[in-house]
Amino acid sequence: MKEKDTLSRRVFVKKSAGAAVLLAMPEIIPSNVFGANDKVRVAVLGVNGRGTTHIEGYMNLPDVEVACLCDPDLVVLGKRAAEFEKKYGKKVMQQQDLRKVYEDKSIDAVSIATPNHWHALATIWACQAGKDVYVEKPGSHNVFEGRKMVEAAAKYDRIVQHGVQLRSSVAVQEAIRHLRDGLIGNVYMARGLCYRWRDDIGDKGTEPVPDGLDYDLWTGPAAKQPFSRNIVHYNWHWTWNYGNGDVGNQGVHETDLCMWGLNVGLPEQITAAGGKFLFNDAKITPEVLSSTYYYPKEKKIIEFEVRPWITNDEKGVTVGNIFYGSEGYMVINGYDTYQTFLGRDYKPGPSRKEGGDHFLNFIQAVRAHDKSLLNAPVETAHLSSALAHLGNIAYRTGRTLRFDPATERFIGDEEANSLLTRPPRPPYVVPEKV
Repeated sequence: MKEKDTLSRRVFVKKSAGAAVLLAMPEIIPSNVFGANDKVRVAVLGVNGRGTTHIEGYMNLPDVEVACLCDPDLVVLGKRAAEFEKKYGKKVMQQQDLRKVYEDKSIDAVSIATPNHWHALATIWACQAGKDVYVEKPGSHNVFEGRKMVEAAAKYDRIVQHGVQLRSSVAVQEAIRHLRDGLIGNVYMARGLCYRWRDDIGDKGTEPVPDGLDYDLWTGPAAKQPFSRNIVHYNWHWTWNYGNGDVGNQGVHETDLCMWGLNVGLPEQITAAGGKFLFNDAKITPEVLSSTYYYPKEKKIIEFEVRPWITNDEKGVTVGNIFYGSEGYMVINGYDTYQTFLGRDYKPGPSRKEGGDHFLNFIQAVRAHDKSLLNAPVETAHLSSALAHLGNIAYRTGRTLRFDPATERFIGDEEANSLLTRPPRPPYVVPEKV
């Protein structure tokens, strides 16, 4: 296989204990699957932060057009539209309400970069409207909503890609092949690392909603609370109402890779501990979190570490994964680099640094209308996000939890089960039946 060939991965989901994901290896996409040469028209939903990367990613692709920008904050929306016109030499449609985007028959796909609490419902509504979807990590805000995303994609036959770009990395795909082929022997443990600088955010209190922001729409399916700059626009990550802490933010890239590398689904036992130790600010989620996910049948284990401030790295990694086997270990650094160390003397083995284009992979699958071309299909979005949610629930309940992967429910613990979902807030309701 030539290094410059476009790679993809066929993913088969087996509904068994843990909804285990059985992952085949990358293969070349046939040149005849791309369909017609007319442009794929994409709307980007949420353009304050990560959405700017979405805009650039699609506009760099041939025969793809960002046709619409959507954001509940008209100030942000107007700024991004002006930047778009200056950079690309043309105007772009603007919408404040994503429901107007879904009504537009000229839009082929939506790319969702909203806060976490909107991801699932925005995906489900898009599927129902006949749109294909690229959704940022985490795919869901809670376990119930993630399962509904899977059901909606299947029912409406839509292409849904999860925004974990390491899945399209040539180097990481090669690393997974090595794990499957036994390069480091029996792979029994994965360790996810998420060491990010997360500063004191203070406590700004509440205030009137600023002009231009539809705060009811921004709140959407979450419980509504008084407006505060503690949450809008970025620091919602550190509240349970809208975000999932760093294990459910940056960490989902790594939870996803832990599960992919170990070839497992959801665990049967979860333990977590942590807290706030550094800053007396408005954050609610833990600054430090250590979580363990145990797979007794497979005899495998996942360890996950979140640290917020000054820390050592681990084998040069601050954000990434380490896999441990009977014959050596593998280090995956970020989204595009791996190294291996073999035997008791840690002899350097195969290594590689090469990324990929996750947006391109999505567009290829959209053109072919072929879910098997996706590197990160909706099923993996649900599972990798759910792993983070389970760790957070173990932290919030303060005890070791037993979980049934087949039913996606905790065993004998109704308090924990109540945290698998959230109360609905009409009209922004994730339906039981999609």
